[in-house]
Amino acid sequence: MAIAFDTLGYSKRLREGGIDQQHAETHAEAPRDFIMAELVTKSDLAAAVAVINLTLTLRLGAMMTVGFGVLATLIKLL
Repeated sequence: MAIAFDTLGYSKRLREGGIDQQHAETHAEAPRDFIMAELVTKSDLAAAVAVINLTLTLRLGAMMTVGFGVLATLIKLL
C-alpha cells in the first residue's frame, strides 16, 4: 500500500501554526526524503517473494537429489 504524503498541506498547516515558510517547507520535505524512500511497495514484496520461492525450490530439489542418491547407494549396498 503506497502512502501519499501531502507535503503542501503539511507545510501549510505548519505556516498556519506560526512556523516561517522556509522552515515549514523543510519540515515537509524531510519525511518524503528520508521516511517515504524506505517504504516497500506491493511490487517490491512480490519480487522478494518470487526470489524466495525460487531459492526454496532449488534447495528442496537439491536435498531431494542428494537424498535419492544416498537411498540408491544404500539399496545397492544391501
